Amino acid sequence: MKHNFGAGPCILPQEVFQEASQAVLNFNDTGLSILEISHRSKEFEAVIAEAERLVRELLSVPTGYSVLFLQGGASTQFAMVPLNLLPEGRKCAYLDTGTWASKAIKEARKVGEVTVVASSADANYTYIPKAYEVPADAAYFHFTSNNTIFGTEMLETPKADVPLVSDMSSDILSRKVNVADYGLIYAGAQKNMGPAGVTLVIVKDELLGKVGRTLPSIFDYQTHIGSGSMYNTPPVFSIYVSMLNLRWLKNKGGVKVIEQENIIKARTLYDEIDRNPLFRGTAVVEDRSRMNVTFITEDKAHEAAFLELAKERNLVGLKGHRSVGGFRASIYNALSIAGVNALVDAMQEFEEKTK
Repeated sequence: MKHNFGAGPCILPQEVFQEASQAVLNFNDTGLSILEISHRSKEFEAVIAEAERLVRELLSVPTGYSVLFLQGGASTQFAMVPLNLLPEGRKCAYLDTGTWASKAIKEARKVGEVTVVASSADANYTYIPKAYEVPADAAYFHFTSNNTIFGTEMLETPKADVPLVSDMSSDILSRKVNVADYGLIYAGAQKNMGPAGVTLVIVKDELLGKVGRTLPSIFDYQTHIGSGSMYNTPPVFSIYVSMLNLRWLKNKGGVKVIEQENIIKARTLYDEIDRNPLFRGTAVVEDRSRMNVTFITEDKAHEAAFLELAKERNLVGLKGHRSVGGFRASIYNALSIAGVNALVDAMQEFEEKTK
């Protein structure tokens, strides 16, 4: 059995794979594959309705918010957010905590004025800035909750007197979030919700339609709200597998239960990193991510040898991003504690071999 620590597209539960694979051959005894079924059929309408219902239930989405399943990944949301939320002549505020936050800032600047309230680029994004002020006249404040590449996470919601917008692509559904604190949340599915190809957007309806610009229909959230996420042909299979994964999460006990499992997994791995003299974490301790654990070998000469040992022990996807180096263990919802323990065992075995 392989333990998949890849950053994404990532591990999903085996039972989800099994049910999805059956649906590829024959979806709900229709005699048709989920890959060919009409998105206008009553069978798929039931799928997207259940997916929305599960998102609302698992995240306790309050009334007055729309739940959308869109295409184009979180990268499309980098542009859609300012297009829909930044009025002409206003400015927006962003926190720069990594690669994806920087890309979001770049796209927002193509729409209007952006104030970067703080950045951790000075230390290669190894920490989350703390001392910053969000301008009271900003249209919204955008932040990336979990930084997949650099292994930092914002586990507490920032305080601001303007609508909060968060890219939660890599920690959505991994911990409790009070959606009512946010104006908009978006997340590419391919970390904790489902396969690549669909992006979840949760938006407060009253924020929309106030920017004073005419938007192309496909980039207007109100278009997608009005058409129930089916303005154009939706990513049917990705939404279906996401629905199966949302069912799996509900059956486990929901976000409250999975958050406790994620805390245990992260603590287990970080404890070994801190104990083992051959390894060192790259993110500052108080900002360490529960989802993406980044670490290096104290002696760079050991890096290739450890990756080889990991491969022999069926631990895959551990090579770190080129901007950080070393290793990255992505321990998303579907990765079991057994997988984390297997990695810890390999680290201890490597320690013994190098004595």
